[in-house]
Amino acid sequence: MVKAVVGANWGDEGKGKITDMLAREADIVIRFQGGANAGHTIVNNYGKFALHTLPSGVFYNHTTSIIGNGVALDIPILMKEIQSITDRNVPMPKILVSDRVQIVMPYHKLLDQYEEERLGGKSFGSTKSGIAPFYSDKYAKIGFQVSELFDEVLLKEKVERVIEQKNIILEHLYHKPAIVPSELLDTLHSYRDMIKPFICDVSQYLYEAIEAGKNILLEGQLGTLKDPDHGIYPMVTSSSTLAAYGAIGAGLPPYEIKEIYTVCKAYSSAVGAGAFVSEIFGEEADELRRRGGDGGEYGATTGRPRRMGWFDCVASKYGCRMQGTTDVCFTVLDVLGYLDEIPVCTGYEIDGEITTQFPVTARLEKAKPVFETLPGWKTEIRGIKNYDELPQNCRNYVEFIEKQIGYPITLISNGPARDDIIYRKSSLKSK
Repeated sequence: MVKAVVGANWGDEGKGKITDMLAREADIVIRFQGGANAGHTIVNNYGKFALHTLPSGVFYNHTTSIIGNGVALDIPILMKEIQSITDRNVPMPKILVSDRVQIVMPYHKLLDQYEEERLGGKSFGSTKSGIAPFYSDKYAKIGFQVSELFDEVLLKEKVERVIEQKNIILEHLYHKPAIVPSELLDTLHSYRDMIKPFICDVSQYLYEAIEAGKNILLEGQLGTLKDPDHGIYPMVTSSSTLAAYGAIGAGLPPYEIKEIYTVCKAYSSAVGAGAFVSEIFGEEADELRRRGGDGGEYGATTGRPRRMGWFDCVASKYGCRMQGTTDVCFTVLDVLGYLDEIPVCTGYEIDGEITTQFPVTARLEKAKPVFETLPGWKTEIRGIKNYDELPQNCRNYVEFIEKQIGYPITLISNGPARDDIIYRKSSLKSK
């Protein structure tokens, strides 16, 4: 069976923990899109880790971890990440890398950085990981597939051809030093030697795994609202963040994806620019940020303070719908235990009218949140394993949000550790 774990919102929903948890039952865990521009934080018996490229199943001996063809592969970062977990006594995971995955080139990072500098106050809030230039090149058909590293004649010719174009941009748009083709070729040779042990025809491998009845888990990066087609364009990422893309980014038939676990936080957070209707500021935001997550709400990749907000039912309902959600995973519920009352955004007011449908970006920029306030539960809920043992107001909060978004909340995370999880039977699950 194939399952997917994806985000409902802006990313940072806690997908790493859910993937890590579901990987117990998986044979194969696949990253199917995105690059090292966002991270997944995982707390387990080995300690606390921030993964950027590796799938979140690498902590189990029984899983195979795959980098799918849809990923923006930064080879040195992948190698450092493998080293960073094995240095902390994690057994070397079994890792496969698609022979069709494309490589983040050193100049992608430079171009990303230079463009953000050029845009100044109008920048996109990029992590400067080279992601937008990488995907631009992929679709302009001048990207480098990892398999091309092993054809020296092709590689040399392509480097010279592509660098001619890049140097014009570097010199005349950014006024920066030109790239020397021979130096880039040397770098790519080092990439080839690093990645060679992991290369695999992944789509064939997955075909055989499905035939053999293996359990496969697809792991997405970021969330619905960062999707370039269905998100808050242009403040989005450069690859599709939807479960549907998992079929493409891994090399699977779409009908094989049977369960889609969509992760929502019990409040909202975001890193980077873009519309965020339920956002809060000042001391209210600072306190939620300090208490949030495990050690506070800061980006796993950037360390940037996350923007904070109350739960947004409009965005989350839309996010779940676009993902094709079968199960909602509701994370960091324990964080809200300090509040006397908890605001929930149930609608948007746009040009004097209230809507519960998520609008296009131009209208989203005008939206003002409509809040409904629920009583808090004012107690610690970590350690609780059964849904019925949660305080009544806590259950009321979960059930209110479930009703608003219209998708079944079947997993609740009430702490950072792998086993801080509550399984719940939802009355919506049978719909």
